[in-house]
Amino acid sequence: MAALGLVLAETSGNLFPARTQMALSLGWHIVFACFGIAFPAIVVFTEWRGHRRGDPVLTGLAHTWAKAMGVLFAAGAVSGTLLSFEMGILWPGLMDRFGQVFGFPFVLEGFAFFVEAIFVGVYLFGWNRLSPRAHMLSALPMVAAGIAGAFFVVSANAWMNNPTGFALDADGDVVDARPWAAMFGPSTWPQFVHMWLAAFMVTGFLIASVYAVGMLRGRRDRHHRLGLLIPLTVAAIATPVQIGVGDWIANAVADNQPAKLAAMEGQYETTAGAGLSFGGVYRDDALHYALEIPYGLSLLIHHDPDGVVPGLEEVPADERPPVNVVHLAYNAMVGIGTALLLLAAWFGLVWWRRRRLPGTDWFLRAVAVSGVGAVVAMEAGWVTTEVGRQPWIVYGLMRTADAVSPAPGLGWGLVAVLAVYAVLTAFTVVVLRRLARGRDTLAPQEGGVSR
Repeated sequence: MAALGLVLAETSGNLFPARTQMALSLGWHIVFACFGIAFPAIVVFTEWRGHRRGDPVLTGLAHTWAKAMGVLFAAGAVSGTLLSFEMGILWPGLMDRFGQVFGFPFVLEGFAFFVEAIFVGVYLFGWNRLSPRAHMLSALPMVAAGIAGAFFVVSANAWMNNPTGFALDADGDVVDARPWAAMFGPSTWPQFVHMWLAAFMVTGFLIASVYAVGMLRGRRDRHHRLGLLIPLTVAAIATPVQIGVGDWIANAVADNQPAKLAAMEGQYETTAGAGLSFGGVYRDDALHYALEIPYGLSLLIHHDPDGVVPGLEEVPADERPPVNVVHLAYNAMVGIGTALLLLAAWFGLVWWRRRRLPGTDWFLRAVAVSGVGAVVAMEAGWVTTEVGRQPWIVYGLMRTADAVSPAPGLGWGLVAVLAVYAVLTAFTVVVLRRLARGRDTLAPQEGGVSR
């Protein structure tokens, strides 16, 4: 461990360990944030259906999921707290110069977190103590707070991609800060809707994948069928909508971050009638070995086959993002998203025609890997968003290297964070596995009487 900290400090200064630590923290936390956004709504819907139908399997399923939700919320709270400290510890240059502009959403997110935490507790400990109606009503603030918290955090990130809501004086200092205007910049809504739908996809496919594995192992009881059907339906509905939102966010990127779009497509030359590229490796200012749909990019961005798309040649060399990382991450997101869309279509078509799940084991195998696929697609999307903004931490105004802390010992911080996340991951997996083995088989009665 000492050697690792020394190497990080000596070979890369503070920028590498700070970037790595932030990437690790964000990448780990975002999965739990997805559960915080989407899981409460799925659990409450399942409980409502159980009470409405008088179905103990559905209410038992909701109870099991509620306990898993509590575990995931606790793990996400730890990682979210670490992230809040890392913003100030790792990037003091950013917070010192621009904190008055974009710090407001973090304050609001703190309030949303406390509301969600309170009502998660009420919901978990209210089983069998509240009437079904009161219990489900207590969950509504939890659902709303989870969505609101996600909006506030995404709005801060959207501001970093398209900074608005302030002016700079002759010395480059921030004046006339308008936090509300900053929070509702040009990228806020497309980024938030994209993330909100991704949360339902990740949560739905991940939960369904667990039950698909169980069914492949021979557990074909009604508990497992419903455990697969409900979250898979949620994810299947969100997936085609997400594809449409992708067009919206691509246009926002084209309008506000042309260098990011050029890196996503590996396009060096400004081109009229630009093609849409898949795969390939960017080398010597050109994309090699890629498949291309003629005029596809111009049609996507301008809805005109002859539309002009700026290339990387218009960006100074020291302001270009690492093209291969951005291009391949973007392709991974689109490719996996397309595969999930095909899975959703398969499920939807069979259900529409026969009102049942597809009967083949190949369908269950596809669902079993869809959870991991959805997580990888989401992580690839965040890599595209964050790495595509480089070398800027605030697009066009502050470089990432200028915001990093000059304090010594950041390499040790990375080692500590790695250890924390390793322990937290192991703890979460162990607790969830124990919950799975001790799942509910009966539901509370309608009057709230204990089982």
